[in-house]
Parts: sequence; structure tokens; C-alpha cells
Amino acid sequence: MIIEVKNLNFSYIKGGRQILKDINLSLKEGEIMSILGPNGAGKSTLLNCIGTLLIPDSGTISLCGKDAEKMKPKEVASILSYVPQTHIPAFSYSVFNFVLMGRAPKIGMFEKPKVEDIVAVEEVLKEVGLIELADKPYTEISGGERQQVIIARALVSEPKVILFDEPTAHLDYGNQIKILRVIKNLAEKGYAIVITTHNPDQAIMLGGTVAILSKEGRVEIGPVKEKITEETLKKLYDTELKLIQLEEVKRPVCVPPNL
Repeated sequence: MIIEVKNLNFSYIKGGRQILKDINLSLKEGEIMSILGPNGAGKSTLLNCIGTLLIPDSGTISLCGKDAEKMKPKEVASILSYVPQTHIPAFSYSVFNFVLMGRAPKIGMFEKPKVEDIVAVEEVLKEVGLIELADKPYTEISGGERQQVIIARALVSEPKVILFDEPTAHLDYGNQIKILRVIKNLAEKGYAIVITTHNPDQAIMLGGTVAILSKEGRVEIGPVKEKITEETLKKLYDTELKLIQLEEVKRPVCVPPNL
């Protein structure tokens, strides 16, 4: 397994409310895991624990068989890449140079990027279909393009796992679909994917495994087709929802009745 989480508990204040309780999960190469839950359930908190950005109160996180707590940041960065919800640029770097910064785990301190780093950026920009934007300022591209560039920056470090924190949260519907297609393609190429979302339709479209996080901080994990049910969704979101099978797309869609 690339990621193994065992008996993880987390609270932001010692002795305070536990956000995550006794979480156990694992992820293997080429697998997509959607962390699904309502606002405030702790989806981003769980993702940040997996990414070693937060330290759990108890439990262990293993990356490629190693205890993440004992790994150096550069070693973690060689396995994990993180794609945030949004990124507000502070400087008008070119798209190329912005993606090049993702090679930091491969470049030694005080070293300049080598030929292989330049080639890696070019290949990744071609892979995500953005090579024509290479010289354009990152501040002048659209929100959808910017999110794809952030994904390119995550890919260029050659990770095994990519963590996505609600990557479609601020995008229009067309760009949401583009990002979901990129994520599915990455899984098909062997990357392990963890994505947080509050939208059950996204988990259904991506398939794979779902980790359903309750408001109490507990998680239930299993195949999307088995775990996402009308009963589960009603309990999760405290509202009536229906799953309707659409033969045209060979999958169910989540809809509210009588709306």
C-alpha cells in the first residue's frame, strides 16, 4: 500500500473536540479515494493529516511502508503532492516558472534547475494540454487554466500520490468536468488519488473508493457503488435525496425530489 492510516485521532486543541475519530484507511497505486462529507465534517483536516501538514493526536500514517512522522519533509514531498482548493498568486511568474517550482524536491539547496528539470516541466505542460500557455503570466490565465497549472506543478515532482482538496470548488461546471477528467486520467496512469468533495455526484463519476466522513468525525469506507446510497446521503446531508440510474451515461445521478 502507498498510504496506510491506522487508528488516527485528531483535535485542534488538546483536550478539545475530536475532529477525527479512529480513522483507518489504505490506498494503493492507481486507486481513487473520494473523501465525502458535509461542510465542517473534517474532510480537509483528514487530507492534511494524510499529507503530514497536521500532526494527529494518536495513530500512525505510513507512506510506502515508512512511518510518515519519521520521514524528512523532502522525502514526504517525493511521494506526495498537494493540490489546494485555490491559489492566489503573489507574483506574476510565467506558467512555466510556476510549474518549475514544483521540482523543488528534486533540486538541491542552492542548485539551479538542470536540463532534466526543464524537460520535465515541458513534458508535464504537454500532458495537461497547457504548453501553449508556458510563457503567459500565471496571474493572467483563467480560473480553470490556473487549477490545471497547479495540477501540473503537483505532477512535475513525480509523486506517487496526489492529494486534491476540493479542486473544483471555485470553478464553473465545464471546468469542473475538465478537472474530474484529468483526475481519472491520472489514476489510469498509476497515480494514487485522494480527493475531498461535498458533492456525491463527483464521487460517483470518479468511481473507485469512497470514505464517507460523518459530522461526528467517523469514517465508513468502501466501493462507491456500494456505499453511496439514498439512505447514506439522507443521513449525511440531513435532506431527502434520490439516486436515479441514467442509462445514457451508465451511472446514477443524485437529485433532490420535488425541487
